[in-house]
Amino acid sequence: MKNEVKYLPILIGATLALGIIIGGWLNTFNGDHFLIENSSKTKINKLIDFIDNEYVDNVNTDSIVNITVDNILSQLDPHSVYIPPSEQAQVAENMKGDFVGIGVNFYMYKDSVAIIRPIENGPSAKAGVKAGDRILYADKTKLFGRNLPSDSLFSKLKGEQGSVVELTIYRKSAGKQIKLKIKRGVVPLKSVDAAVLLNDNTGYIKINRFAETTFEEFKSGLAKLKNQGAKTLVIDLRDNGGGYMEEAIEIADEVLKDKQLIVFTKNKKGSIKKTYATKKGDFESGKVFVLQNENSASASEILAGAIQDNDRGIIVGRRSFGKGLVQREMDFEDGSAVRMTVARYYTPTGRSIQKPYVKGNEEYFKESEIRFQNGELYEKDSIKIADSLKFKTPKGKIVYGGGGIVPDIFVPLEVEHGNENTVYLMKSGFVVNFVFEQLDKNRSDFKGLSFTQFENKMGKTDLYFSTFQKYLFKNGLDLNLSKSKAIVKRYLAAEFARQLYGESSYYEIVLKEDAMIKAVLKK
Repeated sequence: MKNEVKYLPILIGATLALGIIIGGWLNTFNGDHFLIENSSKTKINKLIDFIDNEYVDNVNTDSIVNITVDNILSQLDPHSVYIPPSEQAQVAENMKGDFVGIGVNFYMYKDSVAIIRPIENGPSAKAGVKAGDRILYADKTKLFGRNLPSDSLFSKLKGEQGSVVELTIYRKSAGKQIKLKIKRGVVPLKSVDAAVLLNDNTGYIKINRFAETTFEEFKSGLAKLKNQGAKTLVIDLRDNGGGYMEEAIEIADEVLKDKQLIVFTKNKKGSIKKTYATKKGDFESGKVFVLQNENSASASEILAGAIQDNDRGIIVGRRSFGKGLVQREMDFEDGSAVRMTVARYYTPTGRSIQKPYVKGNEEYFKESEIRFQNGELYEKDSIKIADSLKFKTPKGKIVYGGGGIVPDIFVPLEVEHGNENTVYLMKSGFVVNFVFEQLDKNRSDFKGLSFTQFENKMGKTDLYFSTFQKYLFKNGLDLNLSKSKAIVKRYLAAEFARQLYGESSYYEIVLKEDAMIKAVLKK
């Protein structure tokens, strides 16, 4: 199933900061194109040299080149983009699915490096680092009281695999400093957040992006769920902005039967490449549901489209983003890269789900705001699709192209119209930081509690809801949470659970009252 080149459908600049993703580049210029390009390069190079040598003031010609590249790509489509060196390294690491370091989640709190929690089974956890610890020194480098930027901190904590760093830590719970030697190791950046049972026979897998390791993570989670008795599978692609097309295809292959079409691409020459399922699928007969929302894009839409068009499962949620372009990547020697659209992809029925971009990039990305304004996130009837974009699946179901995957079962946002920001706020790092600060003050309040006792404690109190509302105002966010109290309390409790008990505990709380999960369990 693996293709020689990793195709990359990506989403950049939607309502949320969705997944930023990387791909490969294949040089396909012919001779004529080379001559044209060479002439253009000569003109640009002469101009840059002229500025460099003769312009009256000192000027950074590198920044001029970057602006030029940006301007060229902006004339193409919203997803052909330039990525500067400062961003590309992090993007590549994120999509590789791991990095070498000490394995901690941290943030700068009162100008010190505060550990939110060490990554489970990572180097720091094995060495004895605990949630709430402050890192004072990495070897002899002082890390507190210096207002260090994140990239400087990362450079001190990352390093070669097997190298050792000595951390001087202040442990607040013990009121003392300790020194720990930590051997740096490979730390996974998981793209599958959870693989848990919703009930005795329904498995749930949450995918946050499609990275190099996603299929392996998915396959491992699926095997675990099947061993636990799962006969129905829920794949959660909400807020998944895409990633490697290849990984989405392999997951589709797990649930589709042999020789069913998964996706096809078409380039500027009209060349069509079709990708079919194989005999190897591990979940070809059980029920399948896919959860999606307005921030599910590109590779997520390939997976959802393949399942919907083959009548293999039910799509639940709201209309997806609508990104049907495929990019390849060209890397430059300075560490920057260009991603350029080289093809369109189509779902098995022949749908292009790419939304229009003829009015320019600004209008293209404003389309997400229009969905809020026209009520589409609350009423399925508000989705406007031209009749000419109707398609039929093999069993005669009507599906739509032209701007995202329209769900089979519509589920509106859980908050009232006008309070949409609350939903996105509660899934942000703002909540992570708030919960850490509360635990940092009162961690002993939760010491020794079983998970059931913890749930009872959080359900009976409005303390953290009230404190969080004050925290928002204090930090300049004029957002009244009173109309969304239930969902705010749920996400606060879930984040407390994550920091105290681990990732799966977060989903155990969030999913209990999740509207899309409820819609699935009714079927």
